[in-house]
Amino acid sequence: KTDQVRMRMGLLGPADGDVAALGRAAEFLLNGAKVHRAVYLGVDGALDRAVAAWARKLVGDDPSDAAAWTRSCAIALKGSPQEIDRFVAIERARLRLKALETLPDRARTVEMIGDRVAVLVNDKASLDEEDIAGANIIVFGKTDAPLVKPIGSRWFISPGLVGASGSGLAVIDDEKDDIEVSLFDGAGKLTARHVLTVQRAAKMRVQEG
Repeated sequence: KTDQVRMRMGLLGPADGDVAALGRAAEFLLNGAKVHRAVYLGVDGALDRAVAAWARKLVGDDPSDAAAWTRSCAIALKGSPQEIDRFVAIERARLRLKALETLPDRARTVEMIGDRVAVLVNDKASLDEEDIAGANIIVFGKTDAPLVKPIGSRWFISPGLVGASGSGLAVIDDEKDDIEVSLFDGAGKLTARHVLTVQRAAKMRVQEG
């Protein structure tokens, strides 16, 4: 798989209204787990509110790109080297927030994880046979507890609810022929790790460790 880009994707379970917990979970995925991108599996707009609050904390009341240009002009004209360095660091942190994504309006999206097709959805019950037939991985948000479970040739993965005990976050790490799924609680504590291996006969085994 040398011609494929390695992916480290974060998953955020539904927040059930707890925007503060969602913000803390998102911060862990970006700064602790160092994911390339993270997808929120809820459909309540909580991630947008969490990201907006985080961005305002970084740069003030207007975290837009247009305002960033205004700030950059001001700091370039009058800022000390230390102030310029701080500005650059803060802007990098603000731009990093764009790695946090929500599901589209249909509450589902299709992703490639290596050479596997993954369907990301809020509620797996909304999928029909055609949706499932073409997927190797089903990632969903609506569940009471974290889940990594093989069913036939497909993998069903959910991080569980953000804010619930031992629940809320997952990281899918694609490397070589294996996909590693790590589950975390809302504080960023690792609760389980699964290595899912596809064999040549298109069968799968799950190793826990």
